Amino acid sequence: MAVDVVTEIAIDRPRDEVARFAGDPANAPKWYVNIKEVEWKTAPPITIGSRMAFVAHFLGRRLSYTYEVVELVPGERLVMRAAEGPFPMETTYTWKSVGESRTRMTLRNSGTPAGFSKMFSPFMAAAMRRANRKDLIRLKTLLESGTEAGSSD
Repeated sequence: MAVDVVTEIAIDRPRDEVARFAGDPANAPKWYVNIKEVEWKTAPPITIGSRMAFVAHFLGRRLSYTYEVVELVPGERLVMRAAEGPFPMETTYTWKSVGESRTRMTLRNSGTPAGFSKMFSPFMAAAMRRANRKDLIRLKTLLESGTEAGSSD
């Protein structure tokens, strides 16, 4: 059973600022509740073909997976595909300007669970939707407070 979860939020910051922060994998642990570590497997900055290893905790399990960037339109769209890991998944970020200083960010996770994850696919979409909603709210809070804007340290 395929999983396809789309979540979006409006952030009161310019599109380039939101895309720069959210599109930098080094910032993922700052706004993704479940992501604990990110390790570059290729040299930054992010480009098509970049690979990053992520360690996350989801549904009570520790997950390690490697994403590869398969599409990148700076400031507009980023698509990463799990090159290694327990759940073949694709994550897509899109950013659209809504006025001069507001951005609509869309986060999409899609894939087909395999192995152990396959048993939980009926519950996975709902859990992912809840987690993604929390993550986008956390991102919005960070960026609108101005404390993390443009930072990757």
